[in-house]
Amino acid sequence: MAADPSAPAHPATIDTATDTIEAGTMLEVAAAARDRAYAPYSGFRIGAAVSTTSGEVVAGALVENVSLGLAMCAERVALFNVVSRGLIPNALAIVSPRTDGELTFPCGACLQVALELVGPDCPVVASDPAGNSAHSTVGALLTRAPHRHTYADLVAEATSPG
Repeated sequence: MAADPSAPAHPATIDTATDTIEAGTMLEVAAAARDRAYAPYSGFRIGAAVSTTSGEVVAGALVENVSLGLAMCAERVALFNVVSRGLIPNALAIVSPRTDGELTFPCGACLQVALELVGPDCPVVASDPAGNSAHSTVGALLTRAPHRHTYADLVAEATSPG
């Protein structure tokens, strides 16, 4: 299926405070993760990708559970995977079905985790399976969330001499 030419196209690259991210690569990784999503209850398959300051792109897939509270969104799977590998996240992308005809952006819980781990300037790219996409930032999507510091700030403090 071809991309909708009237939809806002994702940029080929996304500039962050420290890096230039290849959005297309992130969306390819997220689409492949979407194929591995475990969504037997909702059928709403989501894949995510998080780029890191070291240039790696880490995947995450939705994992549902019959006990809804035990399910984990693809975005958080990818973000937690980045942290567990000792990497620093700097951008987030998702590929998912549309919601009420609109591109689906991360939920509030996933945005809150991205805010904590990356910060309000974290780029977020959302795409549907057909390739239509748009981008925003965590701060624009989650305007009044509690926020004290980022994971990168704490890692920098812990590794600085002195």
